[in-house]
Formats: sequence, structure tokens, C-alpha cells
Amino acid sequence: MDDTAHKCTVSALFVGGYEDERGLVEEVFRECGWRLFEAPDRRRATQCLKRHSVHVVIVKSAMPDGNWQKMLGHLRRLDRPPLLIVASRTADEQLWAEVLNIGGYDVLAQPFERDEIVRVIASARRHFDYRPEPATAQQTGPISNVA
Repeated sequence: MDDTAHKCTVSALFVGGYEDERGLVEEVFRECGWRLFEAPDRRRATQCLKRHSVHVVIVKSAMPDGNWQKMLGHLRRLDRPPLLIVASRTADEQLWAEVLNIGGYDVLAQPFERDEIVRVIASARRHFDYRPEPATAQQTGPISNVA
């Protein structure tokens, strides 16, 4: 495993079931020293996000109470929204393009692979730190040119 994965602490929320891969995900998070939250659906994910600071949300492409687009819409309403990664068994270029074009961060193919989990989540965490802060009313005021 790449040492860069261990250099930043990650707090991530998995939304939707991934029972058949739970052991691998928990092992990767434990080895990397990352914090893992789980929510079976969007409603419980929303509750978790109110209580915990999360850098990355990994959501299944389809959930019982919605889809990843609805989750992304909810995340956008947060003050400092976590980055969204879509997990899918049908991960292809079309899904990847759709996720990126709508504002998600990446797609994680299922079944999960250890190195890919580490690479995608660590990359999202680093990206979280370097996103520009949302513009405030003061920052969006008129610009004056000083000669």
C-alpha cells in the first residue's frame, strides 16, 4: 500500500449496502487509520452528516430511497460538502462521465479492489483540502482596477 494513503486522515461515509465487501472495506480503513461511517439509506446518511464531519461519501449508484444524484443534491446544501464517489457494479465510461459532469468526484468499480479503494479515497481526501472555499457576499462584490 502506498504510504501517501496514510499521511492524511480520512473520514468517509458509505451509503447503501455493500455486505459482501464489508470485510475488505473495514480492513482497508483500519490499515490506513481512516474513520468509516455507514448508513443503509439516504435518510440515515443525512443524520450521520449532521453529527459527523465527513470528507468523502461513497454511495451506491442505486439505493432503496433514491439514487446518487439525489445524494449529491443533498451534499451540495451543506456548508463544506464532502466529495461524492459513486460505487457501481456497472462502472463504465458513461457513468464516470455523468458523475464528473454533474459534480461527483469519481466512480469506484465493484467488486472493490484494495488498491483502488485506497487510491480513490485518498485522492478525494487530498482534493477536499484544496477546493476553493465558497464565495461569500463580500468576495463577490465589485472589482476595482488599481493602476
